[in-house]
Amino acid sequence: MPYNHLSEPIRRYIRDKRWEKLRPIQAAAINRIIDSDDHFILASRTASGKTEAAFLPILSKTDFHEPGIQVLYISPLIALINDQFNRVEELCGYLDVSVTKWHGEANKSQKEKALKNPGGIMLITPESLEAMFVHRPYNIRKLFSNLKYVVIDEIHSFIGSDRGTQLKSILSRLQEINTSRFCVIGLSATIGDYNEAKQFTGDPEHTKVLIDKTAKEIHSDFRYFKNDAVELPLELLKDLYIESRQSKMLIFPNSRGRTEEIAVKLKKISERVGGHPYYFSHHSSVDRNVREYIEYFAKNNQHNFFAITCTSTLELGIDIGSVDKVAQIDATNSVASLIQRVGRSGRKEGASSNLLLYATDPWELLQSIACWELYKEGIIDPPEVVVKPYDIFIHQLLSIVKGRSGIEEPVLVDELLMNNAFRHITNQEMEEIISYLIKADMLERAGGELIIGLEGELVVNSREFYTVFKSEDGFKVVCEGNTIGEVPFSPLIMEGENLFLAAKIWKISTVDLKSQKIIVMPAKDGKRPIFFGTGAPVHPVIREKMLQLLLQTHDIDYLDEAAMDELRKLRASFAGFKLTHRHQRPLLIHDNRCELYTFTGTKINRALSCLLTLSGIQNAIGETSSEIDIEELPSVVKHCWKNLPSLRSEVDHYLVNLLQEKPNLINFSKWGYLLPQKYQIDLLKNRYYDFNGAFEYIEQTSLVSMTPENKKG
Repeated sequence: MPYNHLSEPIRRYIRDKRWEKLRPIQAAAINRIIDSDDHFILASRTASGKTEAAFLPILSKTDFHEPGIQVLYISPLIALINDQFNRVEELCGYLDVSVTKWHGEANKSQKEKALKNPGGIMLITPESLEAMFVHRPYNIRKLFSNLKYVVIDEIHSFIGSDRGTQLKSILSRLQEINTSRFCVIGLSATIGDYNEAKQFTGDPEHTKVLIDKTAKEIHSDFRYFKNDAVELPLELLKDLYIESRQSKMLIFPNSRGRTEEIAVKLKKISERVGGHPYYFSHHSSVDRNVREYIEYFAKNNQHNFFAITCTSTLELGIDIGSVDKVAQIDATNSVASLIQRVGRSGRKEGASSNLLLYATDPWELLQSIACWELYKEGIIDPPEVVVKPYDIFIHQLLSIVKGRSGIEEPVLVDELLMNNAFRHITNQEMEEIISYLIKADMLERAGGELIIGLEGELVVNSREFYTVFKSEDGFKVVCEGNTIGEVPFSPLIMEGENLFLAAKIWKISTVDLKSQKIIVMPAKDGKRPIFFGTGAPVHPVIREKMLQLLLQTHDIDYLDEAAMDELRKLRASFAGFKLTHRHQRPLLIHDNRCELYTFTGTKINRALSCLLTLSGIQNAIGETSSEIDIEELPSVVKHCWKNLPSLRSEVDHYLVNLLQEKPNLINFSKWGYLLPQKYQIDLLKNRYYDFNGAFEYIEQTSLVSMTPENKKG
């Protein structure tokens, strides 16, 4: 029995908590972790007890009398660390084990205490670990050379990302200084590729995946409100207000601008009809103190209804208590994101999750249905992993050289070759990049060692060095001395304009470019506020599902009448193409132009557009509908399509010229600008575009043409 495998203090904790039984993932994890030295990935739905599934057996098994930090908990968010700290500290209190938060906002005296006498458990972000390696290398060994376990929370958020590559590298560096082998435990509710998750441990052969497939009942309701304007239709907002007025609700739009619009307008509707005042906005531009207040209110409020309009800041596992329902405004760009969001509701035992999805465009509706259908089929779009992450390699190389205050080049190369994150980068490539960094004065040779060069010092001594993601140049927004939050700078930000922030509309009175500060006052004129939007790539599996849905004829029971009517119209408009197999794609013919509906992923669409341009054909991508608008006759397009694979050898030269014309194109990578040109081109080919996927797509795909007169409906 799993309970009997636990130590007596941990059993006492369970009794005091009055748990009637262990959750399935907890029972499985206890049995396996206590009796094994393997690494584990624990996969189960949101609010299924994954944190305890990891810590109950770890705390029962680990001897905390040994020196040094014994367990390291790594989180993608500071807010998640703050949230988990109380849970872990309460649990550790039964063993008299110390727990330390370590991040930029954590208590300094507690950090100093951990440095003087390291032990117990530490909760940290990858960026804070990076900063330790750079500025406290003498403490790294003292703190972490005796680690037994590393717990990675929300591991799916790292997979396929630059932060994930950085984290894999950091884990390799930690393992290198460890006196023995530590075990990695990854936690997630939504993993699209378990094999890639296993790579994080550095030892996939000895990594086991424990999956709890217990399904939670989910009620879904998709509604359609057509919208051709910038702002959302009033009918949608009224409907959303009715749904939120007597509920505890999270509302997820896809941009900060939309988040603020909804929070402000719902609050105004509520004021007019005498409803509750608890409408909030929560995203990275809102001041941290305001966000923390909102989280505290939601978690500790017992009696009041509320609605928090938020971005991905509340997508991960921050505990905000019980939420009745989740609303999604238009399509998410991944299945994983949709499921993470839905899982925020119905967290109580026996409660169901409730999804209310509002679509404002036919293609947003279709993509939403595709994501939902893929989830019901058990398919989560896999991460698009970069095999040779040269840019993160440069970052980690500089971090190692800085932390060592100099290192012999052969030793550095050997260490990087052994690093799990860079196992596909060759010795020759590493030496080429190092030579380039020396020429660029990022590195220099001194006394047989490599040290940081003059230009490199400017980079590694910056506060921005610890992160591998680009942060926007934020302007602080202040009203009467109080900070409301930050917004990314835009040419639209001018005196006299209005902006949405923290669920209110503000009038900009002063823009101070030197201090990067915007002074505001409450707006009273009703002028349309500034929007700030975002976008993320869509995986081919979602677009292919969208095409499959178009070719079907049956009704979908979770769509309201307006949504089902819109889907029927969309289906009718493509019925005339008479597509007979999955590799055919519609080519809609106009007088002197065509519309190619590719139904493939964002990165492949970008590559296809490049190849058409390289062929001398003007075109533009309509990303929402996965459409390429082509300024050419259909006969030319079809002839060109067959010849696109012959352009494979010309892609690099084209990208060199493109990069010279648009140097900002590489800005998707924070550290890509430090690479030699040929490696920048490789980044473009594999990170921004997908040319290999595009050539495979072209070879498989045939175009079926039709004129608008032949369209049905």
